[in-house]
Amino acid sequence: MARYTGPVCRMCRTEQKKLMLKGDRCKSDKCPINRKRAAPGKDPKARPGKRSDYGVQLREKQKLRKIYGMQEKQFHLFFERALRMPGITGENLFVLLERRLDNIVYRLRFASSRSQARQVVSHGHILVNGRRINIPSYLVKAEDEISIAEKSRNMTLVKDALKEFGKAGVMPWLSLDPDAMKGKFLAAPRRSDITDLGDIKEQMIIEYYSK
Repeated sequence: MARYTGPVCRMCRTEQKKLMLKGDRCKSDKCPINRKRAAPGKDPKARPGKRSDYGVQLREKQKLRKIYGMQEKQFHLFFERALRMPGITGENLFVLLERRLDNIVYRLRFASSRSQARQVVSHGHILVNGRRINIPSYLVKAEDEISIAEKSRNMTLVKDALKEFGKAGVMPWLSLDPDAMKGKFLAAPRRSDITDLGDIKEQMIIEYYSK
């Protein structure tokens, strides 16, 4: 599957929002959003025109897609699945995105960013209920146990990422034993529980795909 290989900070500048794509760098003074860097373009000083309704909807969709590090085709498939599920489509979409294994690995502090978590999963360092899973889009279910494989527990990047647990803990729908390097997905979160994504307006995304 194709993936973006360009400068990651450019995506944050495009959206003028921290997408938390580079882990610790996003929290430092080196983040271009902290330095108030202009959005990329030929003439960044030019006065931006008023966005159309379509443009606003597109930007909301792009922000959420980039936060979770997904290509358009895969993100659209997740939306279609959320649409078929009973309940509110926007909430269903967030639940599906949060259940992705690469996201759970990031949320459990086994990696400092979702892109790093995706690499950790792809390289076979993650076990789900004792079974090795190397598919980042694998959907974790309630009560599933996620752990670092025995041979991978000395990885520096995992140990460094786990230091964040002592500062901020994990989300309430997860539990973690940092010493054993294993955690559990307790239950699917509600939309109101996902507070770290900022002001993402899922209704705009629904309207975008409804055209």
